[in-house]
Amino acid sequence: MEDAILLRAAEPEDAAALRAIYAPYVTDTAVTFEYEVPGEDEFAERIRSTLRMYPYLAAVRGGELLGYAYAGAFKTRAAYAWGVETSIYVRRDQKRTGVGGRLYAALEEILRMQNVLNLNACIAVPREPDEYLTRDSIAFHAHLGYRFVGEFYDCGYKFGRWYNMAWMEKHIGAHAADAAPVLPFSAVRERAAERLGIRL
Repeated sequence: MEDAILLRAAEPEDAAALRAIYAPYVTDTAVTFEYEVPGEDEFAERIRSTLRMYPYLAAVRGGELLGYAYAGAFKTRAAYAWGVETSIYVRRDQKRTGVGGRLYAALEEILRMQNVLNLNACIAVPREPDEYLTRDSIAFHAHLGYRFVGEFYDCGYKFGRWYNMAWMEKHIGAHAADAAPVLPFSAVRERAAERLGIRL
């Protein structure tokens, strides 16, 4: 029987494995506009920095990391506190297996517990699909309830080509006049682990 996919909080010690998932997106695609794969130490610091405020989740099966998803600040000014930018990377041989959907569902539930209201996805898109980039991420986010907001044209240059950047958003809570303050991940971590049945 195939091992079940388990979700848990990522740790800085996962940096090498998560970097290996991310590296092909840098070297072989325009999904990310980074030109160089970050070093293992830098990757570990990115995980550490994210976990100070937001969830950073990993999907695991049989001890192997299959993908990861995390949230980060949308903007740093106080009025933007209720919005986050979401990111997800799945091992290329695990696409269309449900890993991404499970990661995003858990991420969304935790962010809701933190009183986050707006999920924003910044997505690289081509004018026409090519060998480096498709519009699959638009379809993935739309399937999960994100709506298309707008597109910036020819704003990213990689592999000698210009790419666009689309924004999609999803509201996960009511926008009341007396908005509850956004809580750090640490404040909901234990409760989220119990509710979701995952190790956080």
